[in-house]
Order: sequence, then structure tokens, then C-alpha cells
Amino acid sequence: MLTEERHPIIVDMVKRQGIVKTQDLMKALNCSESTIRRDLETLHNEGKIKRIHGGAKRIYQIDEELTVSEKSLKNVQEKSVIGKVATSLIEENDVIFLDAGTTTLAMIDFMDKGNITVVTNGIQHASLLTDRHIETILIGGRIKQGTKAMVGSTSLTNLQSFRFNKAFLGVNGIDIEFGLTTPDPEEAAIKKLAQQNSSMTYVLADHTKWKKVNFVHLFNLEDVTIITNDSKEDLSLFKEKTTILEAK
Repeated sequence: MLTEERHPIIVDMVKRQGIVKTQDLMKALNCSESTIRRDLETLHNEGKIKRIHGGAKRIYQIDEELTVSEKSLKNVQEKSVIGKVATSLIEENDVIFLDAGTTTLAMIDFMDKGNITVVTNGIQHASLLTDRHIETILIGGRIKQGTKAMVGSTSLTNLQSFRFNKAFLGVNGIDIEFGLTTPDPEEAAIKKLAQQNSSMTYVLADHTKWKKVNFVHLFNLEDVTIITNDSKEDLSLFKEKTTILEAK
């Protein structure tokens, strides 16, 4: 196989898997170790991969956070499908935490169980929940510009006293190596505490969140169940580490 043929295959394998061992590349490409090493060195120098001991890893782009207005215009149908599946998991008399975010916001349209209590740090979420006559608690704190989420020490103090049957959270990135991530440390603290105080934690993520990395680590893959509409990406490696509910 020519060098020009090997390089795109190597880059694709690294993008899909995050980290690829030299031995796996040798087997996949039927090449010697010295050939693979030269390929990795060339691709590293071109900025297409990062060479590490025993193989290569993907170069990560840290995504910037969008405002709630920008997020609300993206993947509306996908978020609705995910929200409907997530809401179907709520049972009578549940006490749930509903994270601020546009995907969790989509759940509210499908909430028809009256005997539940929802705790949220989303201002818009709280307003829509009360419109549907659902028992709602909005935790206190500072309002974060952009996402309209309640954050800060007061929010954490309020949240600390609650326990939940289920937590429904949003994330900005899901990666096989780095797990689940989000851009803002204060919102991350809320999500982490909600997960700690919940019997079950569900993460709602459309296809744009997969194989992305953000600034703050939230959870390892095995810590949560992920609800997604994704059918384009190869999720086989993720399914070895976490439970995935596909919304269709």
C-alpha cells in the first residue's frame, strides 16, 4: 500500500478511536513497524495526529460554548425526539433534577405525569414547568449570562440538601478517552452534584456532542446512561463503556 493511501486511513482510525496502537496499525495496514513509525512521525509533523509512545492519539479542539439562543436554533427535531424518550423514563411520584439546557428543555413538552417534583437550575425550565402545573423548585444563585442557568455557591448549597430518583443532564462533549465534558466550571459543579445526589443519571446528547472535548471533565462514561439520536457515528467503542439509549 502506498504512503498516500496509508495516511488517510491512519488519520481516520485515530479520529474514530481516539488512541490507536502501533501494533493495531501494523495489522490493519499490513505494514512493518518501521513503516508505521515513519508514517506517524510524518502525520505528527503535519499536525494531523499526536504521536505518543506506542502509537498515536487524536488532536483535540476545545469547543466554545454557544448562548442559549444559539443552541435553541440547532438540531430542534433531534432534541425533541431525545426529550420524548427521556420523559418516558419519569414515573409517578419521582423527584427529578432537570439541568439547564436546550435538550433538557425539550422534555417539558412531554411531561404529563402530575405527581412529580422537579428541581432545576434553569430559569426558562422553571417557568414552563409551572405553566404545566408541575411542582417545581428553582434553586437560587447567580444567573449566568448566555445560558440563563443558576450557578455559584448559593446554587450548590441549595442543591446539596436534595436527593433525586433521576437526574437529566446536558453535556457539550462526549469522548472515548476524556469522557463527558462541558465548558463552564460553575455549571459543571451543579451537574456533578446533581449526579452524586441521584439514584440514576441520564445524559441527553444529540449527534453533535459525540467525539468532542470541552474544558471541564464531568463524568466517566460508566457513570451515566446516555440518551442520543445518533445513528451516523460508530458508537461501538462507547457501548463497551456506557449504556446508550437510542432515540428514534
